[in-house]
Amino acid sequence: MKYGIIGAGAMGMRYGVMLQENAGVDVDFIDTWEPNVEKIREQGGVSVARDHENRRIIPINIYYPEEYAGHPDVWIVFKKQMQLADEIERDTKAGIFHDDQYCFSAMNGMGHFEKLEKVFPKDHIVCGSAMIATRMDGPANVDFMGAEGTEVMHMARYNNEKPDATVQGIFDDFTAAKLGPVFSDEWQGMCMSKVVFNAVTNTLCTMFEMQMGQFIEYDGVRAMSEQLFNEAFDACERAGIHLIETRQEETDSVITVSQAYKYHYPSMYQDFSKGRPTEVDYINGYIAKIGREHDYVCRTHEFVVHEVHMAEMMRKYHQPQGNVADQPAEAEA
Repeated sequence: MKYGIIGAGAMGMRYGVMLQENAGVDVDFIDTWEPNVEKIREQGGVSVARDHENRRIIPINIYYPEEYAGHPDVWIVFKKQMQLADEIERDTKAGIFHDDQYCFSAMNGMGHFEKLEKVFPKDHIVCGSAMIATRMDGPANVDFMGAEGTEVMHMARYNNEKPDATVQGIFDDFTAAKLGPVFSDEWQGMCMSKVVFNAVTNTLCTMFEMQMGQFIEYDGVRAMSEQLFNEAFDACERAGIHLIETRQEETDSVITVSQAYKYHYPSMYQDFSKGRPTEVDYINGYIAKIGREHDYVCRTHEFVVHEVHMAEMMRKYHQPQGNVADQPAEAEA
C-alpha cells in the first residue's frame, strides 16, 4: 500500500521513514511548516539519527497540501492536538482526501478522532497509541530514541470491529517497518492507557524540566505516579472505559519506560522548551474532563494542568534549560 504522512514532525518522520526504509513501501509527506519543508528540499531529505548516532540524510518526498496530487491508500496523521482542526480544514480545501482512503493516527492526548471522523468514515479510521520516543531538534532533523527493535505500539479500529483487509495490511506493513504493532479489541481503553501514562511522565518531566531518567531518580516517583493513576483509573471506571493495563502495570511502566529512554525529554517538554503551547489540556485536562462528566473530581490532574500553564506563563521571565542530553558527559554533573 501507499502511505501519506500528515505532519512531518518527530513521530510523522519516525513512522514514514521506517515504513519507507524497512517495509519498502511508497510514502509521501505533507507538511505546512515552511522551514521544515524548505530545509528538507534544500538538503535532499531528512537528517535522521538513532540515539545521537549514525546520522544520515534519507531522501523523502515532501509537499505542501496545495501542491499534492497523489492518492495514498492510507493517511497517517501526526499533528499537535491544537493544530489538527486547522490542518484538516486546509487539507480538505486542497482536495487531498478521497472516499476510499483509510486514516491511522497515534497522536498524544485525546480529541483527535472526533475531528478525523468529520473527514473519514468511522470504519476507515484506525486508532493507535505508541510507546515510541522521537526528538525533533530542528527543521528536517530528527533523532529516533531507543534501540532498534524496542518500538511498541497498539492499534484498534474506531468502530471496534475486527480488522478488514486494509487494516490487516496496515498491521502487516507496520510489522515489516519494525514498529512493533499489537492489535487491541477496543480503541478507547487502548488510547486512554497511553494518555494516563503521559499524564504522569510528560507532565511532571515538563514542570521540572527533567529527562525521564532524571525523573525516576526521585524516591517518591511511585507514590506520585500512583496518586495520578488512581484518579485517572477511577474516572475511567466511572465512564465505563476499561484500560488495557492495570494500575500496577501502569505504575511499573513508568520505571521501565523511563529507564529505556533515560536521556529523553517527553514531547510535552519539547514543545514547552521551544515556546509552543503544550498538550496538557488534552492529557491531564482530558482525564479531569472525563471525571467531572461522571461526578468525580480529579483534583490532582486539575491542579497539575494549572501548574503546567503557569510554567508556560513563566517563560516570559526566563527561558527553559537547554537539552543536557546533548552536552558532554562531564558537563552533566
